[in-house]
Amino acid sequence: MGRNTGEIVSHAGSEAMTKGEGRLKKSLFASIHKPPIDDGRPRSMVIKKAHNMIPPHIVAEAISTLHGDGVELRFSGPITPTEREYVEQYVLAKYPQYAALVEGEQFDLSSICIIEESTETMPDDKRKSPRGSLKSPRESATQYAGSNLPDLDRTQLELSRLLDILTKKSSFPGSFISIPEIQAQNKVLKHCGLTDDEYLVLFTPTYRDAMVLVAESYPFFKGNYYLTILGEQDCIKEFAAYKESKVILAPETWLDLRIKGSQLSQYFRKKSKLKVKGLFSYPVFANGVHHSLHWVSEAHRSSWHVLLDATELVFGKDHLNLRLHRPDLVLCSIDNSHGQTSKITCLLVRKKSFDTSMPSP
Repeated sequence: MGRNTGEIVSHAGSEAMTKGEGRLKKSLFASIHKPPIDDGRPRSMVIKKAHNMIPPHIVAEAISTLHGDGVELRFSGPITPTEREYVEQYVLAKYPQYAALVEGEQFDLSSICIIEESTETMPDDKRKSPRGSLKSPRESATQYAGSNLPDLDRTQLELSRLLDILTKKSSFPGSFISIPEIQAQNKVLKHCGLTDDEYLVLFTPTYRDAMVLVAESYPFFKGNYYLTILGEQDCIKEFAAYKESKVILAPETWLDLRIKGSQLSQYFRKKSKLKVKGLFSYPVFANGVHHSLHWVSEAHRSSWHVLLDATELVFGKDHLNLRLHRPDLVLCSIDNSHGQTSKITCLLVRKKSFDTSMPSP
């Protein structure tokens, strides 16, 4: 009789523990949307199962990144509200197929910006760097071999400071700060009609910081060109001139497609022994005028890289679809309502243009 009483107590305790675990899971996933059940008969032999709950291994993965416990996470107590909020944000960022009713992010985008100064200097050079207090840029002296049929897509840029930053920023470390970064990256790529397979997204506090990243990294050298229609705010021209590249300051009127045989087209078609003639920068919107993306494709056909400035467009409102033209570099800005700065500048880099993993053609 005593043994039976012990078994009953043990069985009751097991049921209580099971009910407690059920209440814990129910509280954790209460905010996840459950699609309505269709009572009708399926019209196909293939039946897709809807996601009714987040798999336990994803929850364990999220909490392990929060505590740094790795894969050997031990559930020693109830999940706290902070942990629950982290799991929701983690799932929203990395596993969107399981997310539905998670509220919008509340974070300061300035925390994911690149604020990095070069520690390298250029000895034996008495010329003043265009960066000034931001240290001098690296020199670039790599020329591309000539070719009768240049293929811009197969041309790789030299290893540079920008590529080092891209390598660090493109990987997903699993930390909490990377979650809002992924969310912001997805929004920017969607706004531009691009994918993360082709483009990397970097964040900088200001417009000038993004321009400096490009200026320091692009291989300007004696013999190639920098053609710009960006105006006074363009600091790249100073770096290009510093590296002895030929700088051409073009007026905005050159972007008028109604002018036959425009000066811009003539500069694009200039003969050159270089496989890539240089970098062309222009705004997609300036002084109340939208400029055609046709210039991106024409520049590519004439073996130029293109930097498209879309910072004047209103993020999420103005239409910007770059899927067809695919510029090599894109600048845009997004609102930062939860930080001290009102806007954050985004730099999109086409991976194929900066890919150095493939052997040179």
